Amino acid sequence: MSAPSEPILWQFSLSSINAIIWVVLLLLALVMGFRTRWGKLVAIAAFLTLDLIAFGAFVRLTDSGLGCPDWPGCYGQLLPATAASQINQAIAEQGGTHGPVTHSKAWIEMLHRYLASFIGALILVMFIRALLSRLRPGGMREVSATAPVGWGWPLLLLVVVSLQGLFGKWTVTLKLMPIIVTTHLMGGMLLFALLIWFWMRERERAGEAHAAPVAVRGAVRPLVWLAVAAVVLQIFLGGWISTNYAALACPDFPACNGTFAPDVDWGAGFAFARALGRNPDGSFLSIEGLRAIHWAHRIGALLVTIVVIAAAVAVLRASTELKRSAIAIKLALLVQIVIGICTVLFDQPLPLATAHNFFGAVLLATLLAAAYRLRVDDYSNALRRPS
Repeated sequence: MSAPSEPILWQFSLSSINAIIWVVLLLLALVMGFRTRWGKLVAIAAFLTLDLIAFGAFVRLTDSGLGCPDWPGCYGQLLPATAASQINQAIAEQGGTHGPVTHSKAWIEMLHRYLASFIGALILVMFIRALLSRLRPGGMREVSATAPVGWGWPLLLLVVVSLQGLFGKWTVTLKLMPIIVTTHLMGGMLLFALLIWFWMRERERAGEAHAAPVAVRGAVRPLVWLAVAAVVLQIFLGGWISTNYAALACPDFPACNGTFAPDVDWGAGFAFARALGRNPDGSFLSIEGLRAIHWAHRIGALLVTIVVIAAAVAVLRASTELKRSAIAIKLALLVQIVIGICTVLFDQPLPLATAHNFFGAVLLATLLAAAYRLRVDDYSNALRRPS
């Protein structure tokens, strides 16, 4: 069974027996989730999602996205090991191990799917436990020390992770269409951001000092949220580079091919409805289009640096209680900048390119954690209230 010649929208390749085995494994994850303390469960899900984001980058960077060109199995099997004959046939048909299908790439792709499925199972546990806590407030006291947790957040997480599963499938069945793969990345970032916010919420409910709200005045909160928006946009641009394989379109730094005004084709670079490496009309994407993608990310990096530093300084000045948050933001930004520069200068080594995705998520998490703690100082409003 070789890779499908044309992209398809829907596919389910597992046989009944393989599907049953997969469901049984996910049920084991459900059992583990019910035995884990509520706050710890949310933290584990957030940590694993961060790992999944980095592992997803590893899948893209090793060209393993089509290592198993069907979904959710690997040539209809649960394990690449049991699909060895089909993988060998695909390797022969593509003329060797230089193509998209190899045994190692099949394992990389399937490990990514296993981890994603496990995270989905943990989030399903959160939703079920939240529902049970509402139905039986006295029966699940570990969910909250004061009141049953609401089911709204777990339901939102469940919807997002389900959509992530769909985009993960379309990533494969639509043959790595850049906008689908980038949306899949952004969905992972959205899931991680929601889990960080949910985790901060549960820490505050548990009375942890480092999650306690801090009243601030002025433009601190809007500035932090502006930094969050800037980082999200920059992550999208970084994902667009990765999914279009444009990382080396500008091989030098800080200029691009020795100039700060490189020859770029913005229209080609940011045409979203197209196949990998192609223009919307089917012709090959030019180097000028790839250069536009890369240069946009460089410009975005400069703007993000300015905004994030301003936000970190504002947070530090707003309250001494937020000193750790401000330091965390600055450190995450510094590491991300250094890794990004080194990724270009050292010809995109795999560990650095993967770490660049990882610390992009970490930077987003530090900003969200700070944003969660910021509260509007209502002192001036209190002065206006009649006694």
